[in-house]
Amino acid sequence: MSRRGRLILEDGSEYPGTLFGAELPAAGEVVFNTGMVGYPETLTDPSYAGQILVCTYPYAGNYGVPGAARDELGLPAGLESERVWVAGLVVVNLSSDTTHWSAERSLHEWLESEGVPGIEGVDTRALAGRIRDRGAMLAKLVADGEDIEWRDPNVSNLVAEASTPEMTTYGTDGPLVVMPDTGAKANIVRSLVRAGARVLRVPWDYDFYREEFDGLCLPNGPGDPKMAGRTVEHTKRALADKVPIFGVCLGNQILALAAGADTFKLRFGHRSQNQPCLEVGTRRCYVTSQNHGYAVDGATLPDGWREWFTNANDGTNEGIRHDWRPARSVQFHPEATPGPTDTAELFERFVEMLR
Repeated sequence: MSRRGRLILEDGSEYPGTLFGAELPAAGEVVFNTGMVGYPETLTDPSYAGQILVCTYPYAGNYGVPGAARDELGLPAGLESERVWVAGLVVVNLSSDTTHWSAERSLHEWLESEGVPGIEGVDTRALAGRIRDRGAMLAKLVADGEDIEWRDPNVSNLVAEASTPEMTTYGTDGPLVVMPDTGAKANIVRSLVRAGARVLRVPWDYDFYREEFDGLCLPNGPGDPKMAGRTVEHTKRALADKVPIFGVCLGNQILALAAGADTFKLRFGHRSQNQPCLEVGTRRCYVTSQNHGYAVDGATLPDGWREWFTNANDGTNEGIRHDWRPARSVQFHPEATPGPTDTAELFERFVEMLR
């Protein structure tokens, strides 16, 4: 018999439903994603560490979950990391039909094996509206009659939790890009290799100046960018040495901090696959995939730096670039997975800078 449970927000509101996945309580920050597809990639995105994810699309699990296959680089095929990173999952309807050629298990079975709880039967659109109006909040996902302590993931160094403990090289030819792993998605590695580079993935706090490299990629990751102080300090040195740099998502914020700008927490973040971004100084608008709760304060960029992209919905920063140094970054995800690939060429443009 399915157990009943509740999602409890720190403002006192409660959302009852039926539990699935692991029979464990969870606590974290509640956030919502409006994407229609891509839950295997989304749930394995390390940027969701410490967060209880609300899916506004009415069905989840309808095409199952792929197996443990590896791609030609040894990365998990169809997934963005080795594990599920969300603290909990909230959906309207959990599908038991997993008809798809790549499906080897159901979403329920996957979360159960990963030790991640979920709850279905929640009006997630109403819940998303509450988060939108009141801002991101702490939340608890518990069975009826149970409880758990609140947990604020933003006071922890989530980057350290999501990073790799060892160095790994991908690709066999081309310029070498060093990538401090602040919680990088697998498709950033794939995109760089496809663009013609080799990638040296190192721990987030590793002094990559111990290695010989041609360029620096600052990838995505979870939490407050100011917690990744060592990555910021190493990036400052790379800026001073005029190393070609390309940042993605958290990497945009780390590059901004290294340049002397500031970052701030958004009211409820951008998490979807249809965020419109304007390229500053042009009439071009790109549809992008996004997942972030912090942003760069464009007004604090020092001399020599300027905004590259802005969000067409709320005007927040979506990328920065230096006037003459080979350093630039974007807040959105050009590697997609899931989402549109409209900006995938940015990886090729970065690798061209290294040749």
